[in-house]
Amino acid sequence: MMEKLLKRYFGHKQFRPFQEEVIINVLKKKDSFIILPTGGGKSLCYQFPALEFKGLTLVISPLISLMKDQVDALKSNGIRAEYINSSLSSKEIFQIQKKLSEGKIKILYAAPERLSLETFRSFLQGLKIDLIAVDEAHCISEWGHDFRPDYRNLKFLKKQFSGVPIIALTATATPEVRKDIIKQLSLDKPKICISSFDRKNLSFFVLRKSGSQTFYKLLELLKEHRNESAIVYCFSRKDTEDIANDLNIEGFNALPYHAGLNKEIRKHNQEMFIQDKASIMVATIAFGMGIDKPNVRLVVHYTFPKTLEEYYQQIGRAGRDGLPSKCVLFYSYGDKMKHEYFLEQISSPDERNHIQGKINQIVEYCETIDCRRKFLLGYFGEEFSEENCGACDICLQRG
Repeated sequence: MMEKLLKRYFGHKQFRPFQEEVIINVLKKKDSFIILPTGGGKSLCYQFPALEFKGLTLVISPLISLMKDQVDALKSNGIRAEYINSSLSSKEIFQIQKKLSEGKIKILYAAPERLSLETFRSFLQGLKIDLIAVDEAHCISEWGHDFRPDYRNLKFLKKQFSGVPIIALTATATPEVRKDIIKQLSLDKPKICISSFDRKNLSFFVLRKSGSQTFYKLLELLKEHRNESAIVYCFSRKDTEDIANDLNIEGFNALPYHAGLNKEIRKHNQEMFIQDKASIMVATIAFGMGIDKPNVRLVVHYTFPKTLEEYYQQIGRAGRDGLPSKCVLFYSYGDKMKHEYFLEQISSPDERNHIQGKINQIVEYCETIDCRRKFLLGYFGEEFSEENCGACDICLQRG
């Protein structure tokens, strides 16, 4: 029966690892905590049970662009889904709430900021909710790489929706963050499923920055992957636009993406990239988390990110189709100084020390003389026993 629903609504013949056991646990109305890599099929773990439950499945997600993409995909598969976020007008929200009251929606996506509104929480109280999914659950932890204060408000879920199972999902969480997520959401003896963090089709390289020569190193990388999809992550909005312009001068088809651009421009550039009408997206961290593009062959960090979690999340855009893909990180002491300059603006000593520790860890990753894959996996609490991964610059030099 489950296989028939899987085929009918999602087009898959069989479940991926962990999916079926998680779904069975959710259908038993028990809490779950899922850590699966980007592209590992997390969303099915709550979308599938939603079809079996009579009531509503509420999905809390921080990603407005991903909400729309997932709702559009669900609707195209014949599943009644909607989202409520700041991109909608009051009239549109009223119409969706009317359908919710009439029981005409199976899955509702909402931003955590929406859940902080007392009026919305009161409205939800009047609905029959059978499941709550907290996506990107690492955002609830102050020890995580992408902490969002509105996620802290989700503590109320267990009290206000007593008896409703919660499934928390993320792609990146250290052992410390995992404990914090379970504590903050008050998960009751959750079933914990942690997939391997090892993306075997990805290769890892760190290149030293060398002034003006750095851009030419970037050009060489992109020439190796000409006409293939690539993402270049930058530190600032100015870097994003400058590098996109310089790449276009060199004959590449590149577009910028950052939070300072007009919403319509961001949407247009994202669609051009998704549809393979532009091969290179040059972006700040504002881009990427909600992008489901399978054929990204190259992810370059022109400036190294401030945490290994952030790095792992962003390289998760590469090779989602399972084919070989390259992750290249440019590193310099000057970039470390950039991060530490902004660090000095933080007033809390504890927070400053915590972030400094995160910066130190990614510097250690850049400067390690051991296998980079082993280093990354070890950071997330996973052991890598092989002597040579054969897919990082350190191991390839050793032969």
